[in-house]
Amino acid sequence: MNPFILSILLLSLGLGTTLTFASSHWLLAWMGLEISTLAIIPLMSQHHHPRAVEATTKYFITQAAAAALILFASTTNAWITGQWDINFDLHFFPASMLTMALALKMGLAPVHFWLPEVLQGLDLTTGLILSTWQKLAPFILMYQIMPVNSSLITFLGVTSTLVGGWGGLNQTQLRKILAYSSIAHLGWMILVMQFNQQLALLALIIYIPMTFSTFMIFKTNSSTTVNTLAASWAKTPALTAITPMILLSLGGLPPLSGFMPKWMILQELTKQDIPLTASIAALSALLSLYFYLRVSYAMTLTISPNNLNATTPWRLQTTASTLPLAISATISAMLLPLAPATLALLSL
Repeated sequence: MNPFILSILLLSLGLGTTLTFASSHWLLAWMGLEISTLAIIPLMSQHHHPRAVEATTKYFITQAAAAALILFASTTNAWITGQWDINFDLHFFPASMLTMALALKMGLAPVHFWLPEVLQGLDLTTGLILSTWQKLAPFILMYQIMPVNSSLITFLGVTSTLVGGWGGLNQTQLRKILAYSSIAHLGWMILVMQFNQQLALLALIIYIPMTFSTFMIFKTNSSTTVNTLAASWAKTPALTAITPMILLSLGGLPPLSGFMPKWMILQELTKQDIPLTASIAALSALLSLYFYLRVSYAMTLTISPNNLNATTPWRLQTTASTLPLAISATISAMLLPLAPATLALLSL
């Protein structure tokens, strides 16, 4: 792609999300969501492959439906209450519609079916943008309208954690595994958002570097399936040693960074006197942990000693920048000791 066009598209992505962040009017927020959607579509279809075109079409139709529902819900709310302000208390009916529309935008279960299929058809860089940056604008809108319908939010959260766990169990495609991982993590965030919004924001902040690290590792190794990832020891031995830590951090295993938000969320759910929901969420985390362990196990099966042909790629110099990956990997694995400081910041 032409660098000038690429820079315009990336700036438009940033502008759309920033506009949604800064807006206090539903129409402006909707415009921001539309700008970021239209900016990522050329990035998704830049590789002229039928699978990429299919993924782009599915994404466009889904996002257009969600945007239309957001516009309809905000117009209905303005008709009932006379207010376009996002921070104004929403009427129950438009609030439920907005929640479902934003869930469709983010890919929460049970309206998640587009996300694994779309992510599977994209290259890893665009998939990373879709899994992190494109989630920010709808997440912030959901953050601003909370608390709305408690039963609906709990249903979305619990269903997402279960679907994110069950859906990834049988997968051999790494992008689909990451899609189900995204659904599960968003489920945890939505579950706690109605009780403690700062905690949901903390979970998102920790989720982003973990997902960034995972995508960058797969990109460095040029891996899209579990089988190809298993041969990465000969290419990048140090990175292969770090990868299980990042994957297990995504699964929420102590003493890694990913344990901190899940531990705090379970604590908050227990405080709110909903132990059954907390138990289901904790058990669904075990499902997610299983498929992260499966990927880690597949990588460790092919460690040294290797035959001479397999060790050839290790001698080849890589030109990829590893500094962003090193920073995000450190954050993904070593942030748990800062949990007391994080709790103190949240309580301010």
